[in-house]
Amino acid sequence: MNNHLVSVVIPVYNGERYLAQTIESALAQTYQPIEIIVIDDGSTDGSAEVVKRFPSVRYHFQENRGIGGAKNSGIELAKGDFLAILEQDDLWSTNKITQQMAAFEGDPALDMVFGHVKQFHSPELGEAIKAKLHYNEEIIAGYHAGSMLVKREAFFRVGWFDTICRVGEFLDWYLRATENNLKSLMLPDILMQRRLHTTNTIVREKKSHTDFVHILKASLDRRRKQQT
Repeated sequence: MNNHLVSVVIPVYNGERYLAQTIESALAQTYQPIEIIVIDDGSTDGSAEVVKRFPSVRYHFQENRGIGGAKNSGIELAKGDFLAILEQDDLWSTNKITQQMAAFEGDPALDMVFGHVKQFHSPELGEAIKAKLHYNEEIIAGYHAGSMLVKREAFFRVGWFDTICRVGEFLDWYLRATENNLKSLMLPDILMQRRLHTTNTIVREKKSHTDFVHILKASLDRRRKQQT
């Protein structure tokens, strides 16, 4: 398995503050070969300048299409047999991809492999802001785009990420993956650290949280249709 190219897609929108650390955590992976593709989804800050500090990272700018559209653009450019997504502010454990590729080698029938996630407050936050950003301090099973490694052909059996929803595009994709009976494995180790701060997508797009309701209803409707 250690000769398969893994494509890492990092979608970014005005993420200059944390982007360098995120890219560094991808570059620090013990598994090789990987390619790293940053999709700049219409940023107006210094995100492009941050990426230029990393010559091996591919950079692509596009007009703003939302998080689903940015992820799709990265996957469209990706050349790897395996696909991974890392959000602009999160961090990977250095052996994330190594452990996941070992799981694929142990069970070639797997379509996607996840790992556990630990959330943390970004260090620069004051105590008052930390108090408002509540989170579960326990290590959680990471059914999250950033903790997944998926076979390219399995991803396309499910299809592209939704580009209409402002939030929940991965939940929509994952529900469709389960409906298509993709085989998955959850590793017990912490493979990703999810940074909490004041401009997380889930915070920035607070008005779009009803998207989750629509996504769950659409999945339920599909399941009911399959049963008839």
